[in-house]
Amino acid sequence: MIICSRCVLPQTFPGISFDQNGVCNYCSHTQMPGEDEKQDYLKRFESLLAEKKSNRDFDVILAYSGGKDSTYTLYLLRKHYDLKVLSLVFDNGFISDQAKYNINQMTDTLGATNIIVKPPFDLMQKAFHIAAQKEFYSPKTLDRASSICTTCIGMVKGIILKTALALEIPLVAFGWSPGQAPLSSAIMQTNPRLQRITHRTIRDPLLSLVGKELQPYFLHDVDLSIEKSRWPINIHPLAFFEYDEGLILDTIKKLGWVKPDDTDPNSTNCLLNALANYLHRKRFDFHPYAWEIAGIVRSGCMHREEGIEKVSQDEDMQMVGYAAKLLNIAID
Repeated sequence: MIICSRCVLPQTFPGISFDQNGVCNYCSHTQMPGEDEKQDYLKRFESLLAEKKSNRDFDVILAYSGGKDSTYTLYLLRKHYDLKVLSLVFDNGFISDQAKYNINQMTDTLGATNIIVKPPFDLMQKAFHIAAQKEFYSPKTLDRASSICTTCIGMVKGIILKTALALEIPLVAFGWSPGQAPLSSAIMQTNPRLQRITHRTIRDPLLSLVGKELQPYFLHDVDLSIEKSRWPINIHPLAFFEYDEGLILDTIKKLGWVKPDDTDPNSTNCLLNALANYLHRKRFDFHPYAWEIAGIVRSGCMHREEGIEKVSQDEDMQMVGYAAKLLNIAID
């Protein structure tokens, strides 16, 4: 199989082409931000924090999974900037036991208030079973994540924004890696227009297929009339902070974080990820993390060989079988 000579995207990735040097069109058309641009965003970020810090109960709400990136983001928000953090964990029923330990350990150690939103497990089973079997998301969405992960993160984004609006928290933080979201979106004002797009592409298809029981985890249409001044600003600081997996792991391990040994190589919190990756590769013939890993490699934060290994390694079929059995999905 042909793989881009600069990143990790394979010839099976949608819309890909290669030049005479084997460089893919995505690499050729992507201009990576320089250090000056990252420093500009860091200054904007710090000015924003100074502006938003107040006597509110919380300065920021963080989408917290217990994984390495969101844990490091929690560390930055608490220890570097002394923000009052409300971390929100969306328990999809497949959080690793070690990740649950990490969540408790890190929120206690770093001094964050933590809330857990746990839908009924049979509702999550139904949602993930349908997401695994039917193609109802746009092809562009599935270029960047599996249908199962898209379902889960759609609910995470919905419930965290809903909570931020209800508690009047001015900032919503995510632990996105540089490959998951570009620098240009690292500081972004949320607004009703963007939510209408999310409703059309994520919420509405899910509610149609799974049922209205999922509505509590998303905004209602009436919420889109909330005055714009109350809408929070999304931030994901790992886009402009140094992103080095070794540094991140060293830092959080010193705080007591322990890497799970029961998750696949691309996750440090979720027992469902191996199945999601397996089904995506079977259906589309490319790894759902290929886009993210390619972005990290382009940014210089990961060696290409390491990235290729991450997206080429076969899933542990014991992990795949465990999740498939719970979702009543037949696998080869």
